[in-house]
Amino acid sequence: MVGAIADATQAKALILDYRLGPETPFPGAVDDAVAAYQALLDDGEEAGKIFVAGDSAGGGLTAATLVAIKDKGLPMPAGGVCISPWADLTFSGRSMYTKAVDDAMLSKETLSWMADLYLAGQDASHPLASPIYADLSGLPPLLIQVGGDEVLLDDSLTLHERAKAAGVDSTLEVWDDMMHVWHLMAKFIPEGRLAMKSIAEFMGKHTA
Repeated sequence: MVGAIADATQAKALILDYRLGPETPFPGAVDDAVAAYQALLDDGEEAGKIFVAGDSAGGGLTAATLVAIKDKGLPMPAGGVCISPWADLTFSGRSMYTKAVDDAMLSKETLSWMADLYLAGQDASHPLASPIYADLSGLPPLLIQVGGDEVLLDDSLTLHERAKAAGVDSTLEVWDDMMHVWHLMAKFIPEGRLAMKSIAEFMGKHTA
């Protein structure tokens, strides 16, 4: 999937092997993502040509990383792409229940187990764990893509609404009848390829 997006955008991609829970709980993944961004800057990459992107838990991590970059006073990247982001570890969204039958991949039970491993007893509403609770002001443009059949649908809706309220140039795409990270099926369904094309257009529009 990352290779296909890189091809579509004619860009280089760095896939970060960040540390995972339970061996390294929150905020280890955020620390690693910020360190990788700092390393790119140290290597001479221009902030205005870097996009932070991720899917699922990595989609939430994308938003959290942008907040952490801002908090550290680093130059902001060109934008962020959140694909089916898990941005609310408190499970406050109604879609956790209203989409439970439609979502063939995820459930509140599975996500709760994963959240416990990641948080290791820490506050689920911490803004870097659940970025819907963060101060999103000052973030670069965001593209948020989510499938209409996902239990995580409300994570995207809330992230977008709070980003817009904070003055962020946020674009939300809800893809009807799509599963979690349908981009992975791009070889088989046109919606996957079209979603990647949209990502490429977003990046092209916001590259310095």
